[in-house]
Amino acid sequence: MSKIKVLIVDDSALVRKVLKDILSTDETLEVVGTASDAWTAMQKVKELKPDVLTLDIVMPGMDGLDFLERLMKSSPMPVVMVSTLTGQDTEQTFRALALGAVDVIAKPSLDVREKLDEMAEQIIDRVKAAGHARIRSHPARFLDGPKAAGPVLSRRVTTGDRMVGDPIIAIGASTGGTDALQEVLVPLPENTPAILVVQHMLAQFTAPFAQRLDRACRMRVKEAEAGDRVQSGTVLVAPGGRHMVIVREGDHYVVQLHDGPMVQRVRPSVDVLFHSMATQVGRQGIGIILTGMGADGAEGMLAMKREGARTLAQDEASCVVFGMPKMAIKAGGVDQVLPVTAIPGRLLALVDEGSAA
Repeated sequence: MSKIKVLIVDDSALVRKVLKDILSTDETLEVVGTASDAWTAMQKVKELKPDVLTLDIVMPGMDGLDFLERLMKSSPMPVVMVSTLTGQDTEQTFRALALGAVDVIAKPSLDVREKLDEMAEQIIDRVKAAGHARIRSHPARFLDGPKAAGPVLSRRVTTGDRMVGDPIIAIGASTGGTDALQEVLVPLPENTPAILVVQHMLAQFTAPFAQRLDRACRMRVKEAEAGDRVQSGTVLVAPGGRHMVIVREGDHYVVQLHDGPMVQRVRPSVDVLFHSMATQVGRQGIGIILTGMGADGAEGMLAMKREGARTLAQDEASCVVFGMPKMAIKAGGVDQVLPVTAIPGRLLALVDEGSAA
């Protein structure tokens, strides 16, 4: 198998060296070059034809966002943003995702060498995932406009606290998930049963990402807090860096958060959420696995299915990375494989089927 060729673009010589040292430790990656500014990067893209590009946002001359926009028009390729994610930089990084960047790595502002070395495993995983990514034909929406119109459930759904016995939906996603989650959540009506989401995402991102989804969706979307009640019409997004589980309390459910060990090299983990769905919700659960690298969610989805839950996976053609769905399918935990645009309608049908059973 040929190596994934990587071009590193950053105005810091130290960051360029540390990233090159880290990526060079993996035998499947090859750093074919580095660039300190956008103009040099443009030339090296033409000369070296990299498979993946790591890109800083703040650079002299042309900034990373302007460069990214030009690159995706002239030579579209997987791009991983490497940015200090504070204040304005967080908004800029959301724009980078909207322009077509595949993923984001948080660049420390202090103790750069030490902190990046601590992140070596994560950096390698994200760059390798980008190397297997499909370039999207349309940018992410991150809608800020009016609530979107969507399908309407054909039955009246219980509102308020999610009562034991009513459907609960759990969704897991990673690379490419910011787009896929919008495709699934935006069309859903406001009385859709409760949804719990684990998206592999940096801690700085989950709250603003939930806020953006909230502006776009009919359902209420928020970053989960310990003790939040699981309610119809509400989507709870696991905070970055913390596992999220669902727990039964009397006649309703709440979510709990914890800082346990990483599972499948990530925290929050889809497997952790799905296993709690299997034990706490059982046959009233609906599990959905979306685009992402790795195997997170495969074991948990199988556990859900064994307890009678209905399960869906995004198909290969609509995934940015067909890793997590593929592994869940291979494990035997998936009932049906669908294009991401078909998942909302099928989800609503499953909700109705479950209520009629």
